[in-house]
Amino acid sequence: MTASAPEDRLDRAALRRGVRAGTPFALANALVALSFGTLALDSGFSWVAAIVMSAVVFAGSAQFAAVTIAAAGGSLGAAVLAATLVHSRFLPMGVALAPSLPGGPLRRGLQGQAIVDSSWAMAAREDGTFDRAFLFGSTAVQYVGWVLGTVLGAFGGGLLGDTDRFGLDAVFPTFFLVLLLAELRSGRARGVAAAGAVIALALVPFAPAGVPVLAASLAALVGLRRRAGTEATA
Repeated sequence: MTASAPEDRLDRAALRRGVRAGTPFALANALVALSFGTLALDSGFSWVAAIVMSAVVFAGSAQFAAVTIAAAGGSLGAAVLAATLVHSRFLPMGVALAPSLPGGPLRRGLQGQAIVDSSWAMAAREDGTFDRAFLFGSTAVQYVGWVLGTVLGAFGGGLLGDTDRFGLDAVFPTFFLVLLLAELRSGRARGVAAAGAVIALALVPFAPAGVPVLAASLAALVGLRRRAGTEATA
C-alpha cells in the first residue's frame, strides 16, 4: 500500500461519529419512509413488496417515482427508467468518492453502495477526500430508519389517513435544501452547483421526469474532471 492510499482498517471513532451525525437524518428518513409505505399500499403494492423495495433499493426519490408511475398504469420499464434518471446524481458522487476507497473496482463498487446524499456530504473533507468510516456509520443508521419507517407505513399508515396533512410531504424537499445550504456555505464547487441548477431548471418545463437531474449530474462530472486536472497540475 502506498503512502497516499486510503487506510483499509475502519476508524471506529469515525464510525461512531457517523452514526451520531446520521441519526437526525435517520429520523427524517423514517418519516419519509412512513409516507412511502402508505403510498405503496395505496398504489396496489403488497406490504411485502413495499418493505423489500425499501430494503433493496434504499433510495427515496427513486422509489416514489417508481411507485407513482406504476400507480398511474405505467410499465415496469418506465418505472425503472424514471428511477434511474432521478438517481443519476450518484454517478458524479461515486466518481468523487472512489479515490478514498481501498481495494479493486468490485470492492470499491460494493463500498459505494453506502452513498446517500447526507452521508456523502458530511463525509467530505476540505481536501476533496472522504472519511470512509464516517460515511458507513452515517448511512447504516439511516438505512435502519428507512426500512423501519417503511414497515410502520406499510402496516400502520392506513391509520394516519392522508399523511400530507402532517407535513410529511415537506420532509424530503427540506432534507435536500439543508444539504444544499451546507455545501454552499463550505464554498466547495459553487460554480458546478450553479451550472447544474441552471441546467436542471431550464429543462424542467419540457423534459421528461429525471432528465433534468441527469443533465445536471453530467455537468457535475465535467466539473469534477476539470477540478482533478487543475489539482494535478498545481
